[in-house]
Amino acid sequence: MQKSLRFFILFLVFCGLTSCAVVRQGEVGVKRTLGKYSDKTYTEGLRVYNPFVSKIVKVPTQTENLEVSLNLPSKEGLNIAADISILYNVEGNEVPTLLRNVGMGYESNVILPVFRSAIADVSARYYAKDMHTGQRAIIESAIQEQMTGLLDGKGILIEAVLIKSIQLPRNLANAIEEKLQAEQQALRMEFVLQEAQREAERKRIEAEGVRDAQKIISEGLTPSVLQFKSIEAFMELAKSPNTKVIVSDGDMPVIMTPLGEEPSPSGTVRPTRMSYDK
Repeated sequence: MQKSLRFFILFLVFCGLTSCAVVRQGEVGVKRTLGKYSDKTYTEGLRVYNPFVSKIVKVPTQTENLEVSLNLPSKEGLNIAADISILYNVEGNEVPTLLRNVGMGYESNVILPVFRSAIADVSARYYAKDMHTGQRAIIESAIQEQMTGLLDGKGILIEAVLIKSIQLPRNLANAIEEKLQAEQQALRMEFVLQEAQREAERKRIEAEGVRDAQKIISEGLTPSVLQFKSIEAFMELAKSPNTKVIVSDGDMPVIMTPLGEEPSPSGTVRPTRMSYDK
């Protein structure tokens, strides 16, 4: 009798434990009774059900990251190895319909086939080099848009398609690298030419300034000015203690000075060699 009571108590405990399900945040639960899904969904919390005929199927509604590695066909017929992430989530109110029509294997049964079809269609419109440039964002948006259209009404929302990395064929990668190097070299040469042009312009302006200054000076050297300057020079030379001979034609003085004077025994200065400056 006691054994039967213990067995009965254990059976009740077992039934109590197996008839409860905890739906966590970021999940939606749907009750399946005798293989039929209910239209009602359960959010987070403790849910009780009959374990003999029912079951709570839980589906995550948070953002999921599905990573795929595949070869992308390009417009010129090349195959580009790429790693791509698909960010998606399941709409909570559409979970019963999704489970009835697709089941829990919606990633492999729906999302991946739609993704492969969309990416093959979109990538074939672009050249391989475009996937390394600003066209990458356009390609990602086009794939996302096409997948959204194909998955419309299935309860799956595509948030983003991200091309994480691509590996171009070696010969194409080398060609792109050589082109970029040539463009950088051309930009450098253009900069050098611009610097040379600016330096030439600077020298031209400097030469024009010197020419204008000389022109102004030459225009200001009138006979009166030249006579005044010669008189100033005469006055300065007259103050010098050295022996000198000054000859004037009445207009411009001609000054003869000895170069290299040696003192005589008497203390006077005698010329040893003469030069004449006019």
